[in-house]
Amino acid sequence: MKISIGSDHGGYDLKTALVATLQEDGHEVIDRGANGHDSVDYPDFGEAVAKDVTSRAADYGVLICTTGIGISISANKVHGIRAAVCHNEDAAEFCRLHNNANIICFGQKYDTPYMASKMTRIFLATEFSGGERHERRLNKITAIEDER
Repeated sequence: MKISIGSDHGGYDLKTALVATLQEDGHEVIDRGANGHDSVDYPDFGEAVAKDVTSRAADYGVLICTTGIGISISANKVHGIRAAVCHNEDAAEFCRLHNNANIICFGQKYDTPYMASKMTRIFLATEFSGGERHERRLNKITAIEDER
């Protein structure tokens, strides 16, 4: 799989660890930065990864900031993105099963490299369950996006 990953300075260390995990697992990684601890703006990286996913340059995305919140909000502004902040394995599974999330987000403040790697593997291995009720809900989300 091809995975686009990005972080701001507050997620740089966790991003570096996840790049290594993804590569060890045989995925092709598009690293959109940040490239160090110098202060940068998370919306730039949220947008870059989200556009990789919507353009199909990447199959899925991974985003990290200090909490996972700001970068997920940024990514979710891109039409067609469903970025989910996850802090446990159940959330990583269900954001794919029920919400067909295409980007998983972490907070370096809360998530260890071990747990973020575990959640990323679950996220990438889980298929959207589909079904009428989940499709109906996703269609409503798309309709909201289309109102812009």
